[in-house]
Amino acid sequence: MAAAVREGRVTSVELVEACLARIEAVNPAINAVVRFTDDALDRARRADLGRAAGTILGPLHGVPFTAKDSLDSAGVVTTAGTIGWRDRVPDEDATVIARLKRAGAILLGKTNTPEFTWSDETDNDVYGRTSNPYDLERTPGGSSGGAAAIVAAGGSPFDIGSDTGDSIRQPAHVCGIAGLKPTSGRVPRTGHWPGFEGLFQSFTQLGPLARRVEDLGLILPVIAGPDGRDPHVAPVGLRDPAAVHLEGLRVVTFADNAMRTPTAETIAAVGLAADALRDRGARVEALLPPGLDEAWRAWNGLIRADGFAWLERLISGAGTAGFGSYATRDWVVREPAVAAPELTALVERADAIRSRLLAWFQGRDLIVCPAMPQPAIRHGESSAAWFGDTYSDVYNLTGWPAAVVRGGTSAEGLPIGIQVVGPPWREDLVLAGAAVVEAASGGWQRPSI
Repeated sequence: MAAAVREGRVTSVELVEACLARIEAVNPAINAVVRFTDDALDRARRADLGRAAGTILGPLHGVPFTAKDSLDSAGVVTTAGTIGWRDRVPDEDATVIARLKRAGAILLGKTNTPEFTWSDETDNDVYGRTSNPYDLERTPGGSSGGAAAIVAAGGSPFDIGSDTGDSIRQPAHVCGIAGLKPTSGRVPRTGHWPGFEGLFQSFTQLGPLARRVEDLGLILPVIAGPDGRDPHVAPVGLRDPAAVHLEGLRVVTFADNAMRTPTAETIAAVGLAADALRDRGARVEALLPPGLDEAWRAWNGLIRADGFAWLERLISGAGTAGFGSYATRDWVVREPAVAAPELTALVERADAIRSRLLAWFQGRDLIVCPAMPQPAIRHGESSAAWFGDTYSDVYNLTGWPAAVVRGGTSAEGLPIGIQVVGPPWREDLVLAGAAVVEAASGGWQRPSI
């Protein structure tokens, strides 16, 4: 699309109108886009005038996009899915949205999220439930479920989501698209809710969702790098996925993490992904990284350590009564906060686990494994006791970059995602590996909706 606009083969107005028409056609069924901007066509007209005059704002000039409703958007209602912010209009864009606009992209609207992003299902008391475009009786995942659903359905070329446990990768998996959680500290979270503050802020990263891996590589350089406000973002340069030599790449693969056994189709898809990399010259070794169960318990323990007081603070701070959406959904169980000595011991244990896994990764380039143990679940099937995120949460603890791309199809005809994980700051390896899997599997397939 970006190339077509630059070369004059299509206008930005035509792209925006096509996306809006597609959203109008599919959104009543999936409820993915919950708020529209009122200036998208005006911005598209200005983009076309600029292009005609020889002015290209950046690599996304004239390309429309949507953004998760947990990201502030200037002049556009941003609710983060909480009742108290039903009419809240920020004065300033989140850093990632501002950067995309400066690169020439045009914001069409906001996509649905669970309240303050804390669920594997996308539902809240403001906008209600979002459905999966491949099966309306199933969830599009969470918390970037609205983003993944509208991208999969062809209504938006790309979206920006957030990932604290699996919230980019799980929706990408169940909606059959590509999604990237960058390295912790790669992308500023300024203007996102939850923000960059707190004990486990390193778990959360913002990243792109799109139908193809090459689009993730186009978007990441636009949104990455320090903004002078998120104090945790490091000025580490990005490397080019196109420069990665697949021959000799050292790949570890496993299909069962010994915590939850995946479906047979998921195991088969992992095998096909590993074979695709082997066929390109990679050295593939079947091996389970050590201590993944410990890593998952550490992630889970830190998230719950204060009895979800962090989530309650966000909800009450927004002026929402009680425990908001979670008062009527069993997605969160509030438990007593742990004592300070137990908390400090948990933080120490988490850092020791990070160190051991980092040492293990030395001399290796990629991990190829499931994104989740099963395809999309039916609405209402997830709960606080649902033990389904163990394949993805561990990489929020380590902070390593991880992408998900469609690698297969379930017995029900649903997408199956493959997760490709790399060492810190090596998104180039991750994207190169994911592109191989995508090429072998065919990647995104248009839903029947």
